[in-house]
Amino acid sequence: MNTFRIPFKLERLSPLSSGLTGSFDQTYLNGLKTIVNYITGRGAFAVVEPHNYMRYNGNVITSTSDFQTWWTRLANEFKSNNNVIFDIMNEPHTMDAGVVFQLNQAAVNGIRSTGATQLILVEGTAWTGAWSWVSSGNAGAFQALSDPGNNIAVGANPFHCADVPKLTYYPRYQKCINISTLTVLVATQWLKDTGFKGFLGEMGAGSNSQCIAAIRGALCTMQTSGVWIGFTWWAAGPWWGTYFQSIEPPNGPSIAQVLPQALKPFI
Repeated sequence: MNTFRIPFKLERLSPLSSGLTGSFDQTYLNGLKTIVNYITGRGAFAVVEPHNYMRYNGNVITSTSDFQTWWTRLANEFKSNNNVIFDIMNEPHTMDAGVVFQLNQAAVNGIRSTGATQLILVEGTAWTGAWSWVSSGNAGAFQALSDPGNNIAVGANPFHCADVPKLTYYPRYQKCINISTLTVLVATQWLKDTGFKGFLGEMGAGSNSQCIAAIRGALCTMQTSGVWIGFTWWAAGPWWGTYFQSIEPPNGPSIAQVLPQALKPFI
């Protein structure tokens, strides 16, 4: 495991008193840098990712200029660290794909204007679902995506699935289905057709034989496709406690079965 995704709230780094174009909260920024430096200092990659669904203070972000300014300023803080990955925005939703594309393109332009050369992950509308990449309009809108640094990947997320009694997360996915067919293949074909690379930002499932088989199927599809550069498991960290998908050492619920049977063969 060499990549760790760090979600944070926009409003914590950019408080409402300053807005998106104002000054960062220095205490929070320093805390974010501490985490990033801890990860990258050990040779791993840190994905810096605002987890706001393309919202700020509860409102949909629409200003490409403000969003570009924000990302320009953040990129300046991390451009000297080659092991940082910039993830533009977690799971935009209920927005036109063309608008989301324009915001992502503005962010890419802002990041590259600083001289930053690191990998950039872009995410589409409809929660950037791999299964809905075509039907959501992302496939058409994001074909025009350009990166002067030529170091970009599309961040797609499958749904999470589980077979856990009294499950409160994603209850319609009580049992895993073939996510390699229903979620990964749609995006895989688009990546092949367009020449883009993909990164699976969130993969998660329950600790049972059906889900483990589904995870392995998805990862096999990704590994043999030649268009996916990696994935991150959802999730880890002490905050998650006994959450059924936690892979937090030493005894997160996903460690006993999912880690050795589904994930280690692909590491």
